[in-house]
Amino acid sequence: MPRQYNIRVFPKKKYGQHFLHDENIARKILGYLPSEYNTVIEIGAGTGVLSKYLLQDEKLNPYFFEIDVESVQYLNITYPAIREKIVNDDFLGYDLSVFPSPFVIIGNFPYNISSQILFKVLENRNKIPVVIGMFQKEVAERIASPPGSKKYGILSVLLKAFYDIEYLFTVNETVFYPPPKVKSAVLRLKRNSVSHLDCDEELFKRIVKTAFNQRRKILRNALKSLTTEGFQGSAYTDLLLSKRAEQLSVNDYVALTRKISERRLND
Repeated sequence: MPRQYNIRVFPKKKYGQHFLHDENIARKILGYLPSEYNTVIEIGAGTGVLSKYLLQDEKLNPYFFEIDVESVQYLNITYPAIREKIVNDDFLGYDLSVFPSPFVIIGNFPYNISSQILFKVLENRNKIPVVIGMFQKEVAERIASPPGSKKYGILSVLLKAFYDIEYLFTVNETVFYPPPKVKSAVLRLKRNSVSHLDCDEELFKRIVKTAFNQRRKILRNALKSLTTEGFQGSAYTDLLLSKRAEQLSVNDYVALTRKISERRLND
């Protein structure tokens, strides 16, 4: 039997972490792990409710990120096999090239850095074929939302450019300690076949971020800082510029980026 431990010592407010304690939810999340990849990195190991199952699977080569020292001490005592695989460091600043790739990312992500985790996934997308993560429900819905939805935003577009996104299931507050004030949800991201976008990717990101930062404006007005005075494109481009940020698909943003890039080069 694992050693009993007073989990109240874990600092909720410092890291924004709510610890999953429901075994059924843990097993359900792990049931979505793809069988074709052996290396798995868990972010936010916490009290080990997911970690212990990853350690038990002989086919897996797991690693665990946990920034809280007290959590690491608990994990080392309770699951001795984790000692050689745990990283007591900040995932966001860590060099992921040290891990054998490809690797799957999994975890009950600290909600205050969940978006930053996904931006880091995008930076390392060619190493990360699958992400299975627990998010605040509102954030999960925003990420998975299609074009046209009011919840569709920057992360929706940037992630959908390189990943297929599935909203797997909703999770109630009662399965966490301490219980959050909001519901949670589990998403699965699967790398699509797009190796690179058919446009200037840095400009693409700037256009998407600028568009959504002024999402109430039509794009012709929202993107004035990135276009030239009196910018005109094709009929299709002009149609896109007459819409608002949430109305464009990834392909629309790619086409718009290409046209803006061409015009800037010719001016």
